[in-house]
Amino acid sequence: MIALGRTLGLQVIAEGVEHDDQAGLLLAEGCHYAQGYLFGRPVEGADFARHWAPAGTVPPLCAAG
Repeated sequence: MIALGRTLGLQVIAEGVEHDDQAGLLLAEGCHYAQGYLFGRPVEGADFARHWAPAGTVPPLCAAG
């Protein structure tokens, strides 16, 4: 899927990332965006907006930690 997205000029977002080794493999394969329990539990939309609005952006996978 990463190669297909790259071929089409798209950014790929991995879904359901739960472990550091999964995130490492994705980075090694060129996937720099992901979501999943590794980064945080589901939250209400208003809580998400309050948390991320001051920063103005959602960080890519390589900036998470």
